[in-house]
Amino acid sequence: MSGSPRLIAHADLDAFYASVEQRDAPRLRGRPVIVVGAGRRAVVLAASYEARQFGVRSAMPAYRARQLCPRGSFIPPHPDRYAAASRAVHAVLRGYSQQIEPLALDEAFLDITPSAALHGGAEALARSLKQRVLERTGLTMTVAVGPNKLVAKLACGLAKPDGCVVIRPEQVEALLAPLPVRRLWGVGPVLERQLRSAGLETLAELASASTEQLRALVGDRAHELRERARGRDERPVVSDRDSKSCGHEATFEQDELRPARLRAALREHAVEVATRLREAALRGRVITVKAKLARRRQERPARSGAQELEPVHVLVSRSRTLGRATDDPELIATVAWELWEAAGVREPVRLLGVSVSQLCAARQAQLELFRVTERRRPGVEPTLERIRARYGEGAIQGGGAPRPER
Repeated sequence: MSGSPRLIAHADLDAFYASVEQRDAPRLRGRPVIVVGAGRRAVVLAASYEARQFGVRSAMPAYRARQLCPRGSFIPPHPDRYAAASRAVHAVLRGYSQQIEPLALDEAFLDITPSAALHGGAEALARSLKQRVLERTGLTMTVAVGPNKLVAKLACGLAKPDGCVVIRPEQVEALLAPLPVRRLWGVGPVLERQLRSAGLETLAELASASTEQLRALVGDRAHELRERARGRDERPVVSDRDSKSCGHEATFEQDELRPARLRAALREHAVEVATRLREAALRGRVITVKAKLARRRQERPARSGAQELEPVHVLVSRSRTLGRATDDPELIATVAWELWEAAGVREPVRLLGVSVSQLCAARQAQLELFRVTERRRPGVEPTLERIRARYGEGAIQGGGAPRPER
């Protein structure tokens, strides 16, 4: 790669959900806090660092967390608070880079190659970013900078909590070499067992393995896996603004059939999508509703010749293209519900989601309208768009030539 070496930052809020709860309720500060879902299959959504000292971890069954930490504070989740905190953090991130790739509500990659010098170098930028997030949100964040996404993310995990570290190219080998192979992206429990059974327990051992040995274990992934173990990763930071779609979905605690609950869920997703579009200064023309229906039973021939039943998930998807790009939550919610009604689904739903695609910059979308649009009363354009969406583009016609700009 020509020019200056890349500088990629990985920013990750510390124990995000639990930290928000501690921030908003001072009595919880310094105490083990465990955020758990509801229902029979409840799991730990987040654990404060105080709770982690008792062995509590994310995705652990809630009953097990109670066994390990009976005096912990078990808190139901507050998604609206987490979303608001995430939006505030991302507003800060945009002051340090135009290339931001969110991974979740609480973490993101930033390409700071062009901006590091403006802040006095990579470390100064990272410390400034941490301080600004703390001032704006009251939350601590760990920031790690490396020559690529892989190194930055690994370093960030090692620096938690409330850490700040810069890994230079000449330091990569020393950082990665002693790490267990499980730390590497793409290495799950099954592959980890295969690698360890072959005597490859650390990234140093994986990096020095022969092509033949790795190919016998992982097939066509051999080259990629060894390159990653050596800290090589050319993937770019993919910005929100480069995204082809923006969506939000969730799985119901129990399979859902009630129309009122489904409509409420679609509206919640529409509001979240619209918020993210506006934060990224984007609008979109295609609205899509996706659903995963509860398990059905499908017959298939058994080896014995008899018929046996196999569980499957059924996916349903419906889309509509609007005449104008939008980021209006009411319009997105209205169209999403109309799409759902038109789909005629009469089975329980396990997962429901809304997405907007065929995106363009909000400024570009405004320029495609008559130049007098901004002088219309607030809310008129979304109302007109809903009429067009339901009855067609010709449902409303202009009354004359647009007035010239003053």
